[in-house]
Amino acid sequence: MPKDVLLTHEEFQCMQIFSDITGASPIDCIIDDKFNRVIALVRPEEVGKAIGRRGAKIKTLKELLKKDVEVVPFSENLEECIKNIFMPAKVESVKVNRTGKVKTVYVRIAEADKGIAIGKNGRNVHKARLILKRHFDIDNLVVV
Repeated sequence: MPKDVLLTHEEFQCMQIFSDITGASPIDCIIDDKFNRVIALVRPEEVGKAIGRRGAKIKTLKELLKKDVEVVPFSENLEECIKNIFMPAKVESVKVNRTGKVKTVYVRIAEADKGIAIGKNGRNVHKARLILKRHFDIDNLVVV
């Protein structure tokens, strides 16, 4: 990670609640007010523990936090992280372009999966932008 992530008080509380309810240790919790959700980044091996049987732990968190809760398996490898964010859409390639100080990531998605990758009202692309800016210092994301 290029920089330390500074958590707001609300995000810190969210991480504690997430950990208490699920037993999983989140790497980060991002509060996304635009889509009224919490995006929890966890180690891949803790995804099942975080979600719970039939999504029971996520349902509990959703009721408690009064927000949607999404769990994303986190990887410090940029390409792997992008694949995890857009799952189940098939990511065909990831290219990083740097122009001066601006870093742009171009993500090629299989044509049949573009709708899934973008999400309703662009919610998945927005999630990707939040995570990539915060953990990889990426300025722009372009889905092609």
